[in-house]
Amino acid sequence: MPKEIISNLEQKMAKTVNSLRKELSSIRAGKASSAVLDRLTVEYYGVATPINQVAGISVPEPKMLLISPYEKSLLKEIEKAIQASDLGLNPANDGNVIRIVFPALTEERRKELAKQVGKETENSKIAVRNIRREAMDAIKKMEKSSEITEDDLKSYSDEIQKVTDKFISELEKVSKDKQSELMSV
Repeated sequence: MPKEIISNLEQKMAKTVNSLRKELSSIRAGKASSAVLDRLTVEYYGVATPINQVAGISVPEPKMLLISPYEKSLLKEIEKAIQASDLGLNPANDGNVIRIVFPALTEERRKELAKQVGKETENSKIAVRNIRREAMDAIKKMEKSSEITEDDLKSYSDEIQKVTDKFISELEKVSKDKQSELMSV
């Protein structure tokens, strides 16, 4: 049973790291990436639908995204969604496709984005610590109900802490990589 708790702990923490990676990929770093549009949706037949499901997105140049809607009627909707987002991008609609040129990041914008990366990372660390707390509580309950000994509790607690430390350092590495990407563009 304790091994299941630790296995479950590792799975949940890995999901937290993947979630942070996905979240950080949507933060633009001066280079064109279709991932920046992942969080944006448009109204499509009454349903909020992600842009990448209603349009083809390509990167013809390092600093340009090209969005080709599957239906021309969605051009205006996609354009509005991009303008209303917090991405700071200006879409250019030529009647067939939408082009987005990624401007160079200003120093001020880089600092803003770095703060956002830090905030997202901190939220992920909090999630990992909450997962650790849940696992520790489960192990302590097992010790109270005499399913495991006090020595087992200590060794499992140490193992849980080692797993937590591993995932916290992985979160920090993901954050550091994104911040260096922001500063190098």
